[in-house]
Amino acid sequence: MEAPSPMASPGEIHVEGDFDSPRPRQIVTSLPFSATCIRIARDSYPNLRSISSSANIPDDASASKTVEGEFGYVLEDVPHFTDYLPDLPAFINPLRNHPAYKTVKQYWVNEEDSVPLQIVSQKDTPRGVHFRRAGPRQKVYFESDEVLPCIVTCGGLCPGLNTVIRELVCGLNHMYNVTHVLGIEAGYKGFYSKNTVELTPKSVNDIHKRGGTVIGTSRGGHDTVKIVDNIEDRGINQVFIIGGDGTQKGASDIYKEIRRRGLKVAVVGIPKTIDNDIAVIDKSFGFDSAVTEAQRAINAAHVEGESMENGIGLVKLMGRYSGFIAMYATLASRDVDCCLIPESPFYLEGKGGLFEFMEKRLKENGHMVLVVAEGAGQKLIAQSVNSMGTTDESGNRLLLDIGIWLSEKIKEHFSKRKMTINLKYIDPTYMIRAIPSNASDNVYCTLLAHSAIHGAMAGYTGFCVGQVNGRHAYIPFHRVIEKRNRVSIQDRMWARLLSSTNQPSFMDKKNVKPASDNKLKLPSGLKPMNGEKH
Repeated sequence: MEAPSPMASPGEIHVEGDFDSPRPRQIVTSLPFSATCIRIARDSYPNLRSISSSANIPDDASASKTVEGEFGYVLEDVPHFTDYLPDLPAFINPLRNHPAYKTVKQYWVNEEDSVPLQIVSQKDTPRGVHFRRAGPRQKVYFESDEVLPCIVTCGGLCPGLNTVIRELVCGLNHMYNVTHVLGIEAGYKGFYSKNTVELTPKSVNDIHKRGGTVIGTSRGGHDTVKIVDNIEDRGINQVFIIGGDGTQKGASDIYKEIRRRGLKVAVVGIPKTIDNDIAVIDKSFGFDSAVTEAQRAINAAHVEGESMENGIGLVKLMGRYSGFIAMYATLASRDVDCCLIPESPFYLEGKGGLFEFMEKRLKENGHMVLVVAEGAGQKLIAQSVNSMGTTDESGNRLLLDIGIWLSEKIKEHFSKRKMTINLKYIDPTYMIRAIPSNASDNVYCTLLAHSAIHGAMAGYTGFCVGQVNGRHAYIPFHRVIEKRNRVSIQDRMWARLLSSTNQPSFMDKKNVKPASDNKLKLPSGLKPMNGEKH
């Protein structure tokens, strides 16, 4: 921390602005603490409520702060402590004196940096929506010895969970000298029904080599008031929440309750889904590992199929609502004859149906490989099995097993045709979820964890961290939970798959909706700048 300016009054301390900021800011605090010992002690957290004014808290505290600029530029910013705790002091980032970082001149992120939501545009379109770029700032709002972070993992397993946990612990310790990190066991309910576990760089040193999560996980169990009570009682002031869209909805609620109470607690989400269905971000961690492992199952199905007369290898892959794993594994393997995903309806009987295509392919090649995502064909199954609408503890719709159902339907069809087939059904779902992450995902998890740490230390809260167009950004919670990322069957990637497998689309032209307008759209209520149309 810097010494007080000679011109400062006894109750003030000046902290210099960012080195690379075009407009250095001067941060002044008049808190009734000694200028040589400005910090927020854990035992003073309840007093923070008196600092906050309810008038500063919007009705929807999770809504992003939008800033308009020239040429249709819109920044969807994320909340900051100073939005509701305006008198908090700032401190010089300890990384300035870190031997690994102080010599890297381009390590610091300029406060003006932002990342575009859509990188492809036309000359007459506005610049569109941007997000705040992730990374270390020159100033932070925590001192190292006051930080008490916690980490929680929720939902299903995914490759890379342990890597994220490891890099959060090691990053906090190695970069910001944080010595105590708590692991919340067994998901959200662990905040109030389980003991915490101390996480140290030594205890997490090699967990990235194992699948799963060392602190456990669960679905459901979210009770906002109980969770925030526990956070406040323990003196936790940084909460890192790893989970899917349902988990991030819970994280958003936690942030809003923390803000309502006026607590200096950063809430940071790290999106996790093996299905790659989180909106906005390029991809979710663990996806590359899942696709790589899925290819092993596809290869086994291909070997089984080509080794027998009219051999059929049927592989069911994950993809509850989005068929990204099935699509990318199919494109990568080049051994698949047909890929079925939730976004593309298909039918079995009649001209142009799946069975007709299978008969043709078997006659041509003597074998075939069929890949189906778990969420595909649910309406077809529902017509014969009346059990739709059931959900799990996270609110996800329980799916009927398309793999087993389709296996039986294929056998019935070829039995009626008196055509001999040898069908082998492979379901590698839990094998894929439980593997450790590969090299690519390990690097990605490291960058996500470090970006989350830098954001929390810089005083940002109520956001998710993710890669957008190749750059890491801080994304408002509402952006990642308002909708799911799904495969567009009118996109060129789906066309590449159809070309690779040479399968029919299984769709009538009347069922294909026109492509959406690809021009950038601004948030509701905002108008384009300079009279431009969009």
